[in-house]
Formats: sequence, C-alpha cells, structure tokens
Amino acid sequence: MNPTVARLTLRGLLGRRRGILLLVVPALLLLVSALASGAGGDERDLTVKILGQLGLGTLVPILGLVVGTGVIATEIDDGSIVYLLAKPLPRWQIVTTKLAVAIGTTWVFAAVPTLLSGLLLYGTRDGVALGYTVAVLVAGAAYSALFLLLGVVTRHAVVAGLAYALIWESLIGNFVAGARTLSVQQWGRSVAEAVAGDAAIGADVSFGVAVPLLLAVTVAATVLASVKLAGLTLAGDE
Repeated sequence: MNPTVARLTLRGLLGRRRGILLLVVPALLLLVSALASGAGGDERDLTVKILGQLGLGTLVPILGLVVGTGVIATEIDDGSIVYLLAKPLPRWQIVTTKLAVAIGTTWVFAAVPTLLSGLLLYGTRDGVALGYTVAVLVAGAAYSALFLLLGVVTRHAVVAGLAYALIWESLIGNFVAGARTLSVQQWGRSVAEAVAGDAAIGADVSFGVAVPLLLAVTVAATVLASVKLAGLTLAGDE
C-alpha cells in the first residue's frame, strides 16, 4: 500500500458532492431504524427486514458503487491517471492501495451505521446486529473490488454497476433461484446467518459456498483490475 496514493485517493473520494452522497443513505438507514425502534411488534423480524433489505440490500451496493468507481474511474475519464501511472509504482500496488481506500471507506459509511441500526432495533440479542455487521464487512469488500474493476474496464462503470445491483441482484435475484448463487447480497446474508445463527435471515446460499465465492470474486476482481491497468499504461506508451 502506498501512503501517497492512499492520501490523494481519499482526498478525491471525499470531495464535497461525493461526500454528501456518502452520508445520505447511512443517515436514512439510521433514521428508519430510530423511527422503527419504538414501533412494537416482532422486533427480530423487523430488524432482519431493515438490516437485510435497506442495509445489506441497498446501502452496501450503493456505497460500494459510489466508492469503488470513485477511487479510479474519475481519474481515468479525465486523464489525470496518466500522472499517477508515470510514477515508478507497480500497477498492482496502485490498484490494491485504491481498493484498500475503497474498502475502508465503505466499511466506515456502511458497517458502522449497520451496527448502530441493529443495536437501536434489537440490541445485542441473538447476535443479529453483529451478524449483519460482519455481512456488510465482507460484502462491502467484494462490492468495492467488483466496482473498482468496472471503473478500470469501462467508462460506463456506474451504469454497469447499477445494472448489476438493481437488475441482477434486486430483480432477477428475487425471482430466479439460480441467480441467487451469483449474488454478493446473498453471500452476505449467508455470513450474517452463520454469525447470528438465525435461520430467519433466509440466506439462499450455504456458508460453505458463500465464503469461497466472496474471496474468489474479491481476489479475481483485484487481479483483473491490475492487469487491465497495466494494459492501459502500455497502450498509453504506444
């Protein structure tokens, strides 16, 4: 990890417009949780729905998309990436540094609000808040890597990312059982279910399948992004 690249990436990522956007969805999750905490009824079921649908299902992919593409796509689009690539740095180090910033930012703006929301809604009972927090951590890392890869390979990274998150995971994944196996959200649910020991979370992918897939996607996306970025450098030299 290169400290200079990390500092510059974080500064660009938390600019005024993007910084405000990063606060909106977490604030909405906390607001909904605060309002729902005194609503009564089945508290566990309500907590699972809010943390599963609004937290893991909405907050994490949106933040992963904004942050994952934001750490590199803007630099590629405006051409400023050339100045970074001109430095004597291995391309994989640039990618891994930007990924580390993306993951860390996603964790701060997604995992922390998820934990606070879980505690507001259900306290520490049954490990539900902890389960979803761990799920957000692992899913956030996978989303960050995937969307960073999209930021390197296409100028339409945001559109492609939205298509994946909204069409594949939210729409197709809810109606086609086989599609859930290739859903980061479902992998995260599996982790939450394993940590909390709560079958009510309703994961459609077993823990033994979810964890290897999370690791494989994160590593593969990072490697492919590094390779693509190296190719971009060579193309620029030519």
